[in-house]
Amino acid sequence: MTLKNSLFLFFLLIVVTSCDKKRLFDEYKKVGKVWHKDSIMTFSLEQKDTVAKHNLYVNIRNNKSYPFNNLFLIVEMEQPNKKTIVDTLEYQMAEPDGTLMGKGLTDTKDNKLFYKENFVFPKSGNYKIYIQQAVRKSGKIEGVEALDGVTDVGLRIEKAE
Repeated sequence: MTLKNSLFLFFLLIVVTSCDKKRLFDEYKKVGKVWHKDSIMTFSLEQKDTVAKHNLYVNIRNNKSYPFNNLFLIVEMEQPNKKTIVDTLEYQMAEPDGTLMGKGLTDTKDNKLFYKENFVFPKSGNYKIYIQQAVRKSGKIEGVEALDGVTDVGLRIEKAE
């Protein structure tokens, strides 16, 4: 590849990534080899806007080792006044034929999953979001100890339109 082509691709990458005007917060945490049921991903953010509506997403990066069709998460939002909102969420991660959902050309897929839509932060200050996997095998009460196939967990906050 010539220097001219390399520079063009570099500037194109900058233009594409800088056009994300809705993004207010976007962070990923690495899971490791497996996502243990007691491993909690923690995200901290300072929020000052208590008027505008926001869309909150849980971002999951998974690969072909993910053994289930769905994903169960427990997501807690701790507000500045220490009040905590707990949600149990379920997301479909694969088609009925086992094909992984999400974006990506390789075996790794990125999934942008709605957590809260048109959410208004009730107080200004520091928020903490805790995300924990709560997957269970069909017919079992105990959770899956070590969830394979999830490589990264993220939190994204955007301005709602």
